Amino acid sequence: MAGAETMGDLYELLGVRPDATDEEIKRAYRRRAREFHPDANGGDPELEAKFKEISFAYEVLRDPERRARYDRFGAASFSGGPASGPGGGGGFGFDSGLSDLFEMFFGTVGGAPRGVRRRGPQPGSDAEVTLHLDLVEAVFGAHKQLSVRLPVSCDECGGSGAAPGTQPIVCSDCQGTGEIRRLRNSLLGQVVTMVGCSKCQGTGEVIADPCQSCRGEGRRMEDREFTVEVPAGVDDGSTLRLAGRGPAGPRGGPNGSLFVHLVVEPDERFERAGDDLHTTLHVGMAQAALGTSLDVETLDGPRQVAVAAGTQAGSVVRLRGLGVPHLRGRGRGDLYVHLAVDTPTDLTPRQRELLSELAAERGEEVHGHDGVFSRIRSALG
Repeated sequence: MAGAETMGDLYELLGVRPDATDEEIKRAYRRRAREFHPDANGGDPELEAKFKEISFAYEVLRDPERRARYDRFGAASFSGGPASGPGGGGGFGFDSGLSDLFEMFFGTVGGAPRGVRRRGPQPGSDAEVTLHLDLVEAVFGAHKQLSVRLPVSCDECGGSGAAPGTQPIVCSDCQGTGEIRRLRNSLLGQVVTMVGCSKCQGTGEVIADPCQSCRGEGRRMEDREFTVEVPAGVDDGSTLRLAGRGPAGPRGGPNGSLFVHLVVEPDERFERAGDDLHTTLHVGMAQAALGTSLDVETLDGPRQVAVAAGTQAGSVVRLRGLGVPHLRGRGRGDLYVHLAVDTPTDLTPRQRELLSELAAERGEEVHGHDGVFSRIRSALG
């Protein structure tokens, strides 16, 4: 085994640039360690030596102080090499980097397993469904009926998957644990690997006499009706989570969740912006000029809006507390009434005459058909 001074550049050993980030160094080490690990290469001594060099390079470069010394002084920054141990300012220990590596590859290192699979029936998966609402239902809340086709627990076997009068038996491969322990030797000693039992699918039990109704699955597809309570103030795109209302798990496993995605249909009367609503109220030209009071439609019934004299097109009246209830708090948003001043059309002769008099009184020049014809007649007369 070559010493640190003869093993070559540490960055080259890991296959990274000298300006590599900590994360790039970590990824490179894992990739190289997987490639040269002795257990993956039949215990080849040369590969084992290469593996130690790579591990040593990682231990130096992962430490900011040691990396800085190496960048400045090179191999002279440490006195020992891969075999020199944690002392001497340059060696390394296997406890930090390699234990992380083995836990990543094999799940455990010489001890109790990490991330042990759940023994027994596995829970059901989650399901998704879409629910359509109108604006009133979204604003004030509603109770909506929902029909969903889902896996449900088999009534005939009670969800066990075993035929009536029989019971599942303990799996002979895993002895009821749902997992198979595999022991292997490595540089670090014995490595324990825990994998799910393929015979019982991790449940710890097998079905000797399957239920004829569900074929040993413990569940079957059925249409189910739900009453969904929609809270007041939900918006388009909101999602409700109904815990335990999703698909049943196989062989008596608990139900998953049902996620209800809400779609609020557009409303021709109102436009929503957060917790506020916007609507348009049409006002006649004379009403806008002289002022009036008009009824406007709201989600709470008609309300009266005061139109001030001289109101201009585009003016906005704010009605407080007539918007959408705050979903996560008390109170409601507001309703904004946008005033649209309508210009009259299809005027009667009398109306044209009155408007012409008004224009003349105000000194406003108009070019209506009657005015043009009158000027022509006057010129010819």
